[in-house]
This record gives sequence, C-alpha cells and structure tokens, in this order.
Amino acid sequence: MKRGGNNMMQKIQRFGGAMFTPVLLFAFAGIMVGIGTLFTTEAIMGSLASTDSLWYQCWNVILEGGWTVFNQLPLIFVVGLPIGLAKKQQARCCMEALVLYLTFQYFLSTILSQWGANFGVDFAAEVGGASGLTMVANIKTLDMGMIGALMISGIVIFLHNRYFDTKLPEWMGTFSGSSFIVIIGFFVLLPVAFLSASIWPIVQSGMRAFQDFIANAGAIGVWIFIFMERLLIPFGLHHLLYFPFYYDSAIVNGGVFSTWATQLPELAASSQPLKTLAPYAWPTLTGLSKIFGCPGIALAFYTTAKDSKKKKIAGLLIPITLTAVFCGVTEPIEFTFLFIAPVLFVVHALLAATLSTVAYIFGVVGAMSGGLIEISALNFIPLMASHWQTYLTLLIIGLVFTFIYFIVFRFLILRFDFKTPGREDEEDIKFHTKADYQEKQGNKHANDSLAVRVLEALGGKDNIVDVTNCATRLRVNVKDVTLVQSDAHFKAIGTHGIKVTKTNVQVIIGLKVPTVREEFEELL
Repeated sequence: MKRGGNNMMQKIQRFGGAMFTPVLLFAFAGIMVGIGTLFTTEAIMGSLASTDSLWYQCWNVILEGGWTVFNQLPLIFVVGLPIGLAKKQQARCCMEALVLYLTFQYFLSTILSQWGANFGVDFAAEVGGASGLTMVANIKTLDMGMIGALMISGIVIFLHNRYFDTKLPEWMGTFSGSSFIVIIGFFVLLPVAFLSASIWPIVQSGMRAFQDFIANAGAIGVWIFIFMERLLIPFGLHHLLYFPFYYDSAIVNGGVFSTWATQLPELAASSQPLKTLAPYAWPTLTGLSKIFGCPGIALAFYTTAKDSKKKKIAGLLIPITLTAVFCGVTEPIEFTFLFIAPVLFVVHALLAATLSTVAYIFGVVGAMSGGLIEISALNFIPLMASHWQTYLTLLIIGLVFTFIYFIVFRFLILRFDFKTPGREDEEDIKFHTKADYQEKQGNKHANDSLAVRVLEALGGKDNIVDVTNCATRLRVNVKDVTLVQSDAHFKAIGTHGIKVTKTNVQVIIGLKVPTVREEFEELL
C-alpha cells in the first residue's frame, strides 16, 4: 500500500512538473501584454494612443501578438503536456493530442447542437458569460477550460505510452504509430464527449457556487491559499493548487491572469481602488514573498554565517536571491534551507501568507505571482499613473515584512543553531566549485557537462527509470536509491542540491533545466 502511495505521489509530481512547460512562456507574453497595454492606453499616453493614430495601431499589433498565449491556453496545454509526460516520441504525441482534442470538441459541439436541451445546455446562446459555452479553434463548444484540455491530453498520453509501439500486420502498416493512437483515441473520446455533455454543466453550476464562496472568504481565504501554496512547494504539488485559480475559472471566468490582462485598460483609466475594480485578483499575491521575503531570508543567512564563510555565502546568496526577486523562481534559495531546517520553511509559509493577507487588507491586488519583471509589466508600468498610492502602500508593507523576515529568521537560526548556509560544522561542504570538483576527480571529468555529472551522481543510466522536469528541477525516478550520491556531492558538481523521496530524486538545477534534461535524455 505504501509503495502504491509513493508511485501515485511520483505521478502527481510528474504531472505538476509537466504543466510547467507551457508556463515558461507566460513571462514573455506577460511582458508584451503589459508594455502593449501601457502604450495603447489613452489615459496614460494621451492623444498619442488614440485609436486612429499610427502609434496606437503599431503597438496594437504587438499587443495582440502578446495575447496569443493567454487566448489559447487550453490548446497550448494540450500540446505542452506530452512534452513532459510522453515516454517516447514526444513530438508525435503532441500532434496526436492536438488532433484528438479538436476531434473531441467537434464531438461535443455536435452533441450539444442536436441534444443540448436534454443536457440542460442552451446551445443557441452566445458564448461567454453564464452560458457555459466558448469557442475552441473556431468550434462552438462547452467551456471546459483547462480541465478539459488536461483531461483529453492525459487520455492521449496514456494511449500513446501504452500503444504507440503496437506491431500491426505489414498490410496494415499505414495505421501504425500515430495513426493507431488517433484511431483508438477517436473511439475512446466518443463516450467521453457524451459523459462531458452530461456531467460538465453540473460541474459548472458547482464551480459558480464555489466562486461565490471563495469570493466572500475575504482575508481568511487569502491567508489559507497563500500558506498552502508555499507549503506544497517541497512536494512539487503547488502547481496543482494554483492552476485552477490562475489559469482556469475557480474564482473568475477565464482565470485571474487572463481576466486581469483583459481588464488592464479599464484599470488604467480608473482611479477607483484596485480591490474594488478587480476583487478577484488576490490568489496571485503569492509573488510578494518572492520580492520582499527572500531578501530578508538571504540577509539573515549572511549575518548568521561564520566570518570565514561570509564571502562565499555572499557569492551563493546574491544570484539566487536576484533570481527570486526578478524572475520569481524561489526554489534555489528555499532549497538551501528546506532540508536542513524544515521548521524555517513552515515559518516562511506563515510569513508569506501573512504578508499577502496584510497587503490585501490594505487594498493590494493584481497579477503578482511572478518576480519583479512580470509584476512590473502587468502592474507597475501600465497602472502606476493611476494607482501609485496602492503601490506605495505595497512598498511600505513589503519592506516592513523584509525586516520581519530578517528578524524572525535570524532569531530562529541563532536560537536553535540551525546549520543554514555558512554555519556548517564541516568546512566547504556546500560551496565547492566545478573546478574544485574536477581537481578532486583528478580531471577525469574535466570536459563533462552538467548532465553527464548528474547522470553519474544518480548511479548511471542503468539506474534511471524515467525523467521529467519542472521550472527548476530535474525529476528522476531511480531503481536503487542507494546508488545516488549525497546532497553535498550534487552541490559540488554544480547543482543546487537534491530532494529524495523514496526512489524519486529531484535535482535542483535552475532555469537551464530544460537544456540539461534534453542532454540527459540523449545520454539515456
């Protein structure tokens, strides 16, 4: 039973990591939408941004291009999920998923156009609003959002992994491979379409009731959500918590990000409080602890480090803190203390939730889940002129919490003598460089890439079951965990360390993890 639970956890972690493949596109898309909105908002740019001006028309082209990712989220996730979860021929699986997702939408559209009344759906209604209908690739269909996309893509990935290599008689060779998967999927998705038409309208009613409940939860709801989001990071499950809120309709139709970006011109043109204009935009306050909390943590680590290690600890902390502040990727700094002092991570989650809740109480809302670059593009740049008071309030609250983070972390580190970076009893356990490692190995690996070194530290290719990745971590299932080297060894070869759960090993690489994974798979 325990073994089965472990396998289920590994599958959930793989799923969460695979969903990050499309998410990596959001930062640039968000920047383009933010800048495009800024330069096409007449309330900010004046007559230069009038709709008949060349300035507006040129920037509007850029703005509409920036909307691509947000406007086509379900399609992008349908194609993106196989990249992380298909065990072979990922490119072919992407094609199969796209074709079968569109097939499913045609099934569903035709079912509802003929028998919609029997399912409680008014298919003649306009798409959007409370109709529960939408357009997918010019197909009028039931709005199942991200859940429908992930469901269909998951079914296709299962069929692909199980049946792609099925051997058919030579005379049926034209139906092998991807064609075989599409054939099977065609007949599998037909009953799925009927079930969706029967069940999803009921789900939509339930979702609307849930939206009403969470919208009225106020500050308590904010605190619980942010606390859970931080607390789930070590398990790689935080994606599953926030995805329905950020990118689907758990709290607002279309998700917080898409709705906020759509509403930016209205927000920029109004001086009413943001909390009044966009009361739904609180789940994305997760980014506040990245900008204001991580510097306080880093400063506490530096001031409590041994004097002999302060120079080295600064070299470690500066880049990983800047990564958290500007890019919103916190794993490098969080994983420097998570396994040494998990109590500190719980405190981090508590402070992050409190920071976001206090900011919310004082009127701060917005698309603020990422780092300073993303937050500036979607908030500060387009909205500073009309909402500077809100952002000044945020700055004051944030700096106060940076100080609170520093005081609390410093006190706990000294009080309980946590061996945070720079306080280890052993010398140089965390701060080996690649050159040190090569010298230690007698230069026998002097030309090895990071992927080669990681593979060797994991026990070699014969010890690997499968591999995937999220934004910063290489997630590997191994056969024999005793062959995996220590956390200190992984730090010595150029990673940020590892997290081991049974036979699942998460190697913290950083933002270059997709490149490392690609080479890692080639080595396998």
